[in-house]
Parts: sequence; structure tokens; C-alpha cells
Amino acid sequence: MQKAIQDYWQQFVTQQQLSTQQPVQIYAFGDNPAMADELAQLVISGQKTATTSAIALYTKDEPVPQVGDYNIILDGQGQPVAITQTSRCDIVDYQDVTEEHAYLEGEGNRTLAYWRSVHEPFFKAEYEASHQLFSPTMPCLCEQFILLKAKKNKL
Repeated sequence: MQKAIQDYWQQFVTQQQLSTQQPVQIYAFGDNPAMADELAQLVISGQKTATTSAIALYTKDEPVPQVGDYNIILDGQGQPVAITQTSRCDIVDYQDVTEEHAYLEGEGNRTLAYWRSVHEPFFKAEYEASHQLFSPTMPCLCEQFILLKAKKNKL
């Protein structure tokens, strides 16, 4: 863990009087720095309280999010900007992602149509990079989270 990330986490752990053994996921949203910045800002503003991932693309040694996990959200430069805690995880087929979940993701006009218009190409590229084919029946992990800490005016 980079020093900046470790310091950010340690400050949070100390303030919250948590065990340092708590599970921590560290990630940036999206697949490029601009997208990471944009989506991190939505988290910081409180508009983004959910995310979706392709459950089949997790590797054997990559932990799958679970309720109660803490997450350190990174910006496009790999710097910590927020800490969230996973509050809900549901596995549903891509075609069955709900309007509510799309709204909680906080992107664009927050509709399911918009969500699909940006997530389908994203997932197709992820699957292609893993030498797999995207399908509307692919299982997705629909995760909801609560914002616990954020760097104000970071992005």
C-alpha cells in the first residue's frame, strides 16, 4: 500500500477506533484517469452510492466485495479521496439491473437507459480483455455503499 493511501487509512482507523484488521478494498472507478476522477467526485458529492462489477472477472486471489467491507476510493492519479463501506451486495444478471440501482450509481441522467449505454461498452471491453464474451445474462455484482470520509474539494 502506498504511503499516502496507508496514511489516509490509518487516520480513518484512528478516528473511528477500528481494528486495522478490517477488510479494505482499494480502487479507482472506471478504466482511465478522467473517469476515475469523475466518478470519485460523484462519490464525494454523495450522488454516487453504488457500483457494478462483472462477478465472473474477479480473479482467484481478488476479494469479492462483501457487506461491511471498507473501500478506499482513489482518484485518477491513484491518490485516496474517500472511504466508503459496503452496505449491500446483490448478484443479478446484467439485463436485470434495476432503475433504482442505475439511479444510485449517480451517473449521467441517472436512468437505466443511460446506465446501460455506458456500462455495456465498458463490460464488453473488460470481457474482451479477459478473452471472454459479454452477454446480457452475465452476472453482475450490484454493490451499494455509504460514504464515511471524503477529501473536500479534492477533484
